[in-house]
Amino acid sequence: MSNTLKAIFQRHYPAYRQGRGVSRDQHEAVNAVMRCGEPELGSEYWRCQNDDYTEHSPHGCRHRSCPRCAKNYGETWLERVRERLLPCDHFHVIMTLPHELNALWRYNRRWSNDVMLRSAVETVQELLRDARYLGAEVGVLAAVHTWGRSLSFHPHGHLIVSGGGLRDGRWIDAQGDYLLPAAVLKAKFRGKWLSWANAAYDTGAITLPTDWTEADWRRTLRAVARKRWAVRIQAGYRAGVGVSDYLSRYVRGGPIKNSRLLKGNGEDVRFRYTDHRDGKTKTMTMSAPHFIDRVLSHVPPKGAHTVRGYGLYATNGQPKRTLARTMLPTGEARMHARTKPVTPRRCPHCGAPLLHAYSTRRDFSLIRRVRGASIVQQDVKADPPDAVPPTWPNASHPLTDFFCASYGRLN
Repeated sequence: MSNTLKAIFQRHYPAYRQGRGVSRDQHEAVNAVMRCGEPELGSEYWRCQNDDYTEHSPHGCRHRSCPRCAKNYGETWLERVRERLLPCDHFHVIMTLPHELNALWRYNRRWSNDVMLRSAVETVQELLRDARYLGAEVGVLAAVHTWGRSLSFHPHGHLIVSGGGLRDGRWIDAQGDYLLPAAVLKAKFRGKWLSWANAAYDTGAITLPTDWTEADWRRTLRAVARKRWAVRIQAGYRAGVGVSDYLSRYVRGGPIKNSRLLKGNGEDVRFRYTDHRDGKTKTMTMSAPHFIDRVLSHVPPKGAHTVRGYGLYATNGQPKRTLARTMLPTGEARMHARTKPVTPRRCPHCGAPLLHAYSTRRDFSLIRRVRGASIVQQDVKADPPDAVPPTWPNASHPLTDFFCASYGRLN
């Protein structure tokens, strides 16, 4: 239990907050992780249909920075994405911002997240619409990550790009493992980002770091404009399976999973990571406050979309995807989109499937209270003050007398 993010927060966060500035989004993320799985959030209860064996599963916090809640969400997300991906080869494009812009990102998280996605996706889409390269509309699934494998601040974007697209109702395949010339991709991505940045500064849409002057801003832009931005294209992903598996591990849960934490019960935290330079697994040890610093630096602003679909993979792109599927083989797509079989809960005594009995609610109202003021949406009533969760049935109260979420078998 001690080697979990929740335990580290519970042990060190109260002292960490003293004398440190923590944003509201970061504070909410920590509180959610610390309360995840606690009785106050309620539980799901199951009962054997043959005997009195019962078991319960506590509710999670469902915060996107919680590693405990990330696994199930990632699996569900992966199934949805695989159903959306077309049965063709895919390319994995990684675009990275120069480290000189890290400070600007920290002061403008939502703007930086949105512009990173917009610049990267528009670069790929516009080039692939050009007849010199593909001349077709492709599908793009884009995600923004701000962390490196050692929890360093390393903003970059991952793009899953279909190896072909639609042109005048016809499917056009990409030529083998070639998608776009890297030099052209780098230059256009750099130009788009710089254009958005200059426009935002001129309109006051961004905030400069406190230790930057206008001269520092101009100097930084000139420096990154002269650099060759890091862009990498990887090919060979049939139906996007490999890279979608990778992204599914990071759509929720933050930059580190509990399985990577090796020590967290003292003043230091030690975790495992893979060094991308040599592919070797290594360990890193740092003080608990430094570790919390790194984790919280990757909490996205509330409401920011870090994963989006574009073109053929946009939410409203279903008609175009349907048309494309009529021109592509479907056998492999069905194989990859196959739903993972659900293993029912079983009684350890008799082996019979457990039936879902009832749910208990969290101890507080589901209507959120913001800054001490109770804000209720129109036509939504808050929990009554005398509401209590149901108790487990006994001999005088059979199961059917109680509220049951379902008598069907659930996972």
